[in-house]
Amino acid sequence: MSDKEFIERVRARPGMYGLNGSYYPTITFLDGYDLGRSGALLRGFTEWLVARKGEETSLGWRALAIEEAFPGAEITHWSQLEPEQEHRAVDVLFCLLLDFLHERDGSQQR
Repeated sequence: MSDKEFIERVRARPGMYGLNGSYYPTITFLDGYDLGRSGALLRGFTEWLVARKGEETSLGWRALAIEEAFPGAEITHWSQLEPEQEHRAVDVLFCLLLDFLHERDGSQQR
């Protein structure tokens, strides 16, 4: 199973992976999965998000995904999210990650 297929499964059925739709457990899960893959899942994800943003930043992928979910808002950390914002942040994170994996894996197949 590819990384993209795995992430699609997690997104479709988060409860099967112990997730409840909240941002912190989701990023923790992704960090753990990435560690188990020796960094192969998220390698380049931060850089891809920075290039997509079009400006330099020292933020990591966790904060950059939040910025993408709430443009113009001054939310840069998961602890600042209201409960109803959690689900939007998770949805945007999965969209970004799937877009990244599509581009990354597509470029490897050429």
